[in-house]
Amino acid sequence: MSTIAKPATIKDLERFPGKAELINGRIVEYMPTGFRRNRIAFLICKILDEYAAETGIGVVLTDNIGFRVRRLSSGRESFSPDAAYYHGPLPKNEMKFLPGPPTLAVEVRSEGDYSSLADIEMAAKRADYFEAGTLVVWDVDVMENCINIYRASQPDQPTRCGIDDMVDAEPAMPGWKVAVRSILG
Repeated sequence: MSTIAKPATIKDLERFPGKAELINGRIVEYMPTGFRRNRIAFLICKILDEYAAETGIGVVLTDNIGFRVRRLSSGRESFSPDAAYYHGPLPKNEMKFLPGPPTLAVEVRSEGDYSSLADIEMAAKRADYFEAGTLVVWDVDVMENCINIYRASQPDQPTRCGIDDMVDAEPAMPGWKVAVRSILG
């Protein structure tokens, strides 16, 4: 007699001991990353947090935060970006995942994120972010020293910001800009 495994749930994901996301009833685990990628994600959080503190709007969250979303057409039910800005309700139990998508999601490419398959997977995740209601997604390209800004209003027309440019997160963070060099330099 064989048993059929039940699809995983958000409750299962909340008990999972590492960084993971819930996609189509499966817990998808993410591997630890190297120094440069982690350092860049930290600097992004630090810089974004200055905006949140200055405006008193939203919170900035680091790697491994869980965002719970309604089941998307891809089957995804959660996100765990490398860095995020969130302007929404906090959970009643602050030990739980945030209820809804990040306002700004930041994905910093790892060493293994430079292939045709990785590009397809990243595009699919961006589509999921936008379906869930995220306003802006940054794709931070560590090898090219640039940040590609994707906006929900024009999801297939990224703005590429190189090391000598300023990067923004409009409309997620109105009026905010920072030098790419301060993140990647």
